[in-house]
Order: sequence, then structure tokens, then C-alpha cells
Amino acid sequence: MLKILLVIGTGSFLGGVSRFLASRYIQNTFISSFPYGTFVVNLLGCFLIGLFYGFSERGNLSNAELRLFLTVGFCGGFTTFSTFSSENLSLLRDGSFYHFTLYAGLSVFLGLIATFGGHALTKII
Repeated sequence: MLKILLVIGTGSFLGGVSRFLASRYIQNTFISSFPYGTFVVNLLGCFLIGLFYGFSERGNLSNAELRLFLTVGFCGGFTTFSTFSSENLSLLRDGSFYHFTLYAGLSVFLGLIATFGGHALTKII
């Protein structure tokens, strides 16, 4: 059990650091009140988890520890629902109802499409 926890923890650490760096870079590139950094990172994370689970179903990711490292660890650390919720609350408090609607709606809709797309891509690779 300790080995599994270390595998997941390492993945979470790498995912969290990657999220911080990617989100900061994206947000600094697109200076706006719209939270582009978290938006893009969460969509990329959705795509990656679709890929990882798709490869897992095909047997290309048969090592359980690697699967946990990539999905629970890395993707769990890379994506962030709490920041998404906090940013939506900030948009509402600021009266940015358009950005709130756009961010919340597109995050859920495109997140599902990204996950499906990642999974579907494993069928044609």
C-alpha cells in the first residue's frame, strides 16, 4: 500500500507543479479577467485522462502502478476543480456574468468532449 501511495503522490506532485507552471504561463500570455490558465489546463487534463483510460482499456497501459501514477496522480494533480470553483465565484462577485457563463459552460462541455476525444484517439492510434 505504501508503494501505491508513493506512486500516486509522485504523480500528484508532478501534476501540480506542471499545472502551476502551465497555468501561470498561459494566464500571463493572455492577460484577461477570464481565467484562461485554469481553463486550458483543465481541458488538457480531461484530454489526457481520456487518453490514459483509452490506452488502459486497450491493454497498452496494463501496469496498474503506471495507470494510477498517470490518472489518479498526475491528472488529479494537474487538473483543479477547486480553483475552477473559486474563479467562478470571483467572476460572479465581480459581476462578470458573461465570463462566468462562458467559463462554467465551456469548461464542462469542452471538458467532456476533450475526455471523449482523448479516449476516441486511442481507438485509431
